[in-house]
Amino acid sequence: MTTVALVMIAKNEAAVIGRCLESVKPLVDEMVVVDTGSSDNTKEIALSYGALVYDFQWTDNFSDARNFALSKTTCQWALVLDADDYITNDCGPALRQFIEGVPAIGRVKIIDKFKGKDGDSYAQSFVSRLYPSHLRYSGVIHEQLNSDLPRIIVGIEYNHDGYYQNTRSQRNIPLLQKVLATDPSNAYYHYQIAKEYRGLEDHAAAYNHLEQAYRHGDPRAGFYPNIVVDLVYAAMGCEKLKEVLEVVQLARSKWQDYSDIHFVSGLYYLELIMKHTAKYMNLLPEIERCYLTCLEIGENNQYDSVLGTGSYLAYHNLGVFYEVTGALENAKSCYEKASKEEYEPSKVRLRAMTH
Repeated sequence: MTTVALVMIAKNEAAVIGRCLESVKPLVDEMVVVDTGSSDNTKEIALSYGALVYDFQWTDNFSDARNFALSKTTCQWALVLDADDYITNDCGPALRQFIEGVPAIGRVKIIDKFKGKDGDSYAQSFVSRLYPSHLRYSGVIHEQLNSDLPRIIVGIEYNHDGYYQNTRSQRNIPLLQKVLATDPSNAYYHYQIAKEYRGLEDHAAAYNHLEQAYRHGDPRAGFYPNIVVDLVYAAMGCEKLKEVLEVVQLARSKWQDYSDIHFVSGLYYLELIMKHTAKYMNLLPEIERCYLTCLEIGENNQYDSVLGTGSYLAYHNLGVFYEVTGALENAKSCYEKASKEEYEPSKVRLRAMTH
């Protein structure tokens, strides 16, 4: 019988590791937890769930720790989770079917919870987390699997809330700076360090790194559209609006099927018009077009995306546009549709319009 192990590295995760192990234990044949220097009872909790626990001296290199953990499993397959992840769907049959098939790397859906402008928000992405256990990683941070095996979406979903009201930037930024010092044209690491700066609300630093990622990156790379989206958000954050007008226009034509591109473009046009009304007022109709395009695309699994940009968030922002421009019935209709998906800001606007 084909066997699969949970393979995890952890440090000071006593608050969350039990939740993760509880969610994954019925799915795997073995659980391997490598502790990189906890001062809490992470190891004791892992042992209480029946995990095999090993110590590893941290080397400022995630690949070293991941590869050590992989070396400790006796199973043919590895399912890699972090302690602040937890499985949310009934994925046992999908997992078993995948590992009994031809060798491949399984991309699982991760839902990240983060603080948005209007409250809690969620983003979905697909990450390579299920694969033959003989594979190994390279890279100091945001490590990558060394394999040419095909990467296929598998029906496993989990939530991740480790960055919700928390930051790992004190650890991550120095490691990313170290990598970029030796590889200054690496678009992927410029993109990753920009995400850290965005979390710290240092929009100027994020913009500088994203501008380099945009310049050096390959538009065919899977993460490149996310560079574009984040670049526009960073430009709004540090008021470099005129600098990205061409970026926005090009992106809307190049990624016509990516709702996040059109969503951020709608926000961007509004910001541009508010700051430079006389010069850019002709772009006002583009705001409506952006959100209508989002709704036409809808929610899908084609790209890493913020949940709602193809549905309730687009309906809400379109409602705001209609309300501000005097199309009140259209606004009410949009708010009603977003409210049906339990989007609270739309409920607030709807109550204000009907009282």
